[in-house]
Amino acid sequence: MRLPRGTGAVLAMLLPGLALAVWLGLGAVFLLMALDGAARSTLLGALAPVADSHGMVLVLWWVLFSAASGLLARRFYTAHVEGPGRLADAARVLAGDPSAPPVPATGPAGLKALGEVVNDLAAQRRALQDDMARLVAEASRDVAFQRDQLAALMAELEQSVVVLNLEGRILLYNARARTLFRRLFRTPGTGESVSADPIGLGRSIHTVIDRALIDHARERVERLMGRGEARPSARFVTTTPLGHLVRVLLAPVRAEAGGAVTGQQITGFVLLLDDITDEYEARARQDRTLIDLSESARASLAAMQAALDMLDYPDLDAPDRERFQAVVRDEVTGLGTRLSLAAESTSFTGARWPLQDMLGADLAAAAARRIAADTGHPVTTDDLDADIWLSVDSFALISALAFLAARVAEAEGGADPGFALRLARAGGRVHLDLAFADAHAAAGGAGWQSAPIGGAAQLSVRDVVERHGGELWLERPRTGLGACFRLLLPAASEGRAETTAPAESRPAFFDFDLFAASAGSHASDERLLSELAYTVFDTETTGLDPAGGDEIIQIGATRIVNGRILGSECFDQLVDPGRTIPEAGIAVHGIRPEMVRGKPRIGAVLPAFHAFAAETVLVGHNVAFDMRFLALKEEASGVAFDQPVLDTLLLAGLAHPGEESHSMEAIAGRLGVTVAGRHTALGDALVTAEIFLKLLPLLRARGIRTLGEARAAAATSYYAKLKY
Repeated sequence: MRLPRGTGAVLAMLLPGLALAVWLGLGAVFLLMALDGAARSTLLGALAPVADSHGMVLVLWWVLFSAASGLLARRFYTAHVEGPGRLADAARVLAGDPSAPPVPATGPAGLKALGEVVNDLAAQRRALQDDMARLVAEASRDVAFQRDQLAALMAELEQSVVVLNLEGRILLYNARARTLFRRLFRTPGTGESVSADPIGLGRSIHTVIDRALIDHARERVERLMGRGEARPSARFVTTTPLGHLVRVLLAPVRAEAGGAVTGQQITGFVLLLDDITDEYEARARQDRTLIDLSESARASLAAMQAALDMLDYPDLDAPDRERFQAVVRDEVTGLGTRLSLAAESTSFTGARWPLQDMLGADLAAAAARRIAADTGHPVTTDDLDADIWLSVDSFALISALAFLAARVAEAEGGADPGFALRLARAGGRVHLDLAFADAHAAAGGAGWQSAPIGGAAQLSVRDVVERHGGELWLERPRTGLGACFRLLLPAASEGRAETTAPAESRPAFFDFDLFAASAGSHASDERLLSELAYTVFDTETTGLDPAGGDEIIQIGATRIVNGRILGSECFDQLVDPGRTIPEAGIAVHGIRPEMVRGKPRIGAVLPAFHAFAAETVLVGHNVAFDMRFLALKEEASGVAFDQPVLDTLLLAGLAHPGEESHSMEAIAGRLGVTVAGRHTALGDALVTAEIFLKLLPLLRARGIRTLGEARAAAATSYYAKLKY
């Protein structure tokens, strides 16, 4: 059990006096025990007058001896107990970071000499590391050159590029991707935009693109690779909260062994993204124009036909004949004018909803797996034309088939509906049938077509069919049982099958291990501190009483991924508190009322910060104070920060138990961290992030390696008992 701070020094001062008193007391007891009764009485009688007249002198002598001995013991404790402890703490910091301040070479001669030796060894280690760094820098010039080439290429690409590991975490993205996501995924209705990027290194792509779409595309790529496709890829279209359409191409990144691509070993994925909203809207306008033209042309043709029929009468007088001829001329002129206008307005050559060519057998196999998983009933796929290629949105189409199958299974009441998928040519198009045994189960089929099938876009079966420019109907045989939902779908053009030329040698733009973070996830508490991603944050507030009405006026945060502070991915947002800012607080943080006037309120800022910190561990200094403010705003903001939290105040106490002060300035001074931007939310967050990284090797040296170990150890600290 660790004694409270200062207990050792107090004991060191009291123990000499206590030891002397105990020694004298024991000596007197043993002496009295050795004498017989008469001698003992004689001795006590002789000592009684001395004790009465001179006892205070003896007590004062004992007090003086005890005080002198205590002072000597205190100096001995400070020099030979606390001194080595501080030296050990400073040496641990220096061992983990050669650039840290030198250890204090003070105290007794031996301790001073030991400090000088430690500093000499640290200097030699710094020199050795400088030599190694120079050699590594020289050896890495080619890698740096290739990396710069990659960065330049990524910056100049017209497309938005995002690279993922197998867990869907972002490893690389270019500026165009960042700009695209900022524009497309900005939360609407928040007034002034909140400074939070929807993507960032180490963050999950699933926060901005539906996981089901990514998983479906990955399954398709893996299936193509299993067939030996040289350049497998999958395309899909997703919608954003603001209604934008984004076309995504997903391609695998495969491992290289000895310069050759390893066919089946996928290490990550590349996403190429395009905003096709304008193309789609232009095509919709074109379709509307053509429909209007068709309707007006039909009316014009009808008028001309009627006029021509009247002109066929031989007894038609000249004025009437002239009038009907004028009708024909006017309608022809009007129709020509409308055709010219339509030609101008429909010059756009963009596509309809983007569809992807897919082998029909692959589509049926994927749909069969999905239906079996959703309904628990097997699906047969024996009646398929293996040579049919379709042009489809496979994810939406499979979701629609699964929805229809689930409704049939529900109507059957648990009995096996006998599902079967059939695929056959129908002229220039394709029939895709979802067949089942009982025709009565399809009685509500018409209603099911308009019901939402689920997912982010909330499409109906009818929406999916219209997206393909197809038709859907319920077909029953004239005799016997059974029925099927029949979909009329577009066939892929001949020659568009996904057989591509053999892959050429890939240019090696870089050779650093970009995909090292692809290991499977573990429970957070079991993961090493060095493996986790962190959001280090700080808040500035109107005061120190969150329950008494004080409010957040600024949130600043940065992220740590793979042991590196991402200075380019920061969150820095002023907040309108909706109340006055006391002058005493302004003197500390420098935020005046006019600086926050018109800024977003906390209800809009916290959801953006919550997204910024998603799937990371929160880190702060004396973070219980900040977390109390966040907890009180859960109802107003609609978000809860329930991820793990670490506090550098508590961690510093674990790393340096012998130190008296664990303020941010004191910790930074011991660890050699420069304090800048103090009492600004982002400035304090950046300093806290550097302190946190410096503490990790010190904690590891004390056996604290995992998140669970750090949380458990921090919970035992005195500072963990503080409440706000």
